[in-house]
Amino acid sequence: MDPRDTEGTEGDSSPVCVNNPYLDLLKHDVLYHFDLATGTNDLPAMFGDVKFVCVGGSQRRMKSFIEYIAAELHMEDPDSHYPNLCAGTDRYAMYKVGPVLSISHGIGVPSMSIMLNELIKLLHYAHCTGVKIIRIGTSGGIGLEPGTVVITKQSVDPTFMPKFEQLVLGKPVVRNTDLDQSLAEELLQCSKDLNQFKAVIGNTMCAMDFYEGQARLDGAFCSFTEREKQEYLKKAQEAGVCNIEMESGVFAAMCKLSGLQAAVVCVTLLDRLKGDQLSSSHEVLKNYSKRSQILVGCYIKKQLRAETVRN
Repeated sequence: MDPRDTEGTEGDSSPVCVNNPYLDLLKHDVLYHFDLATGTNDLPAMFGDVKFVCVGGSQRRMKSFIEYIAAELHMEDPDSHYPNLCAGTDRYAMYKVGPVLSISHGIGVPSMSIMLNELIKLLHYAHCTGVKIIRIGTSGGIGLEPGTVVITKQSVDPTFMPKFEQLVLGKPVVRNTDLDQSLAEELLQCSKDLNQFKAVIGNTMCAMDFYEGQARLDGAFCSFTEREKQEYLKKAQEAGVCNIEMESGVFAAMCKLSGLQAAVVCVTLLDRLKGDQLSSSHEVLKNYSKRSQILVGCYIKKQLRAETVRN
């Protein structure tokens, strides 16, 4: 099935697509970095009911999110025990409560790509349908007040083009980075319903580095001036870029290829036009970091309530 055929559908029966004929030749598929395998784990029994996948950089953040969403959905474990389903590996962490899966993806494109390859195969083998996947994270804003939540319209590369480029067999392969606009609008509406913090829809730049790649002046190396940095960030702002992070490009591209409705929801911790280092207190930053979780939690609750009414 062509994943484009499922784009923008409202039904909950859309499958998770893989496009690799060689998978059919495998007797068993080992999802090495998850420490799961089709031959040793009953993936449909473990994950077949998953409807929402939330991914974020750190293992601690995603453990915190599953604890938060469990409380919001009144599915708390009485002993506060949420086992790491990837406990056999230290690469990623995975937690599940009801129809919600919470997974860490590490930092940067390579780590996100590895996780997504195995996640997409897992959802496919588990026969999941109608899955929505949301990246929850932090970012540097451009011209926004710290604490603003950015819901990504398009992920753009460092030249502000909506594409993700990867070398495959030494040749460049360019993929589209559009995200699901109906999902973005639903998330924005949730922010209005909450009325707790500002949220906007805008483009997100996916950088390949935390320092020079994001026009920072505070790395071990710097090959440009303060003036050149400001000119670059203002060009980004003029191109509709609201924030900068390091995973949205490959996330958007791979989700689109697999037919997954996807969104990126990142809070801004600082305005990059005003500096490179964080100046807010630990408590303020902790509060900011919770905002993406609160927004996504509101969306999940709203969707589950609507599903209950339909049934």
